[in-house]
Amino acid sequence: MQEKIVLASGSPRRRELLAQAGIPFEAVTAGADETFAGGPEETVRTLSRRKALAAAALYPGRTVLAADTIVYCRGRVLGKPKTSQEAGEMLQMLSGGWHEVYTGVCVLRQGQERCECSCTRVHFVALRQEEIEAYIATGEPMDKAGAYAIQGGAARFIDRIEGSPTNVIGLPMALVCSMLEA
Repeated sequence: MQEKIVLASGSPRRRELLAQAGIPFEAVTAGADETFAGGPEETVRTLSRRKALAAAALYPGRTVLAADTIVYCRGRVLGKPKTSQEAGEMLQMLSGGWHEVYTGVCVLRQGQERCECSCTRVHFVALRQEEIEAYIATGEPMDKAGAYAIQGGAARFIDRIEGSPTNVIGLPMALVCSMLEA
């Protein structure tokens, strides 16, 4: 039987991806400092490591998996919007262009630490203001980095993707599986 890992995340999307992959886990949230640490790759690696260390302190001896995802567009990190207005500004910024989604993944096991980063490029079609407003009205953008969910209503905005689709959801599963198997 596979070891049950500790998933240091409150994200329902990450739980769904692990469950779909058949990876046994227990999800926990452990408080960690989530201030940005630099460029996008450095930020997600640092934040995923902080989350993993916080959970490992609560669950010593267990394998811990943590992740952090950000959207990066035009030199700006787009986190989770705090208001509908901010969500609209983010979606307008994404409209008609490319952006990157970075996810840092950290696995702690038996004193060993491995932190990696996955980057996926995503292209949005040009959005009309009415489309942005209708999408915001669904409430979906409010707890998502970059104010959208590729697996939700925003799927219709995306016409091209380069890289891992599950990375955009919040957990690059090919990378996670290789890290857990190593």
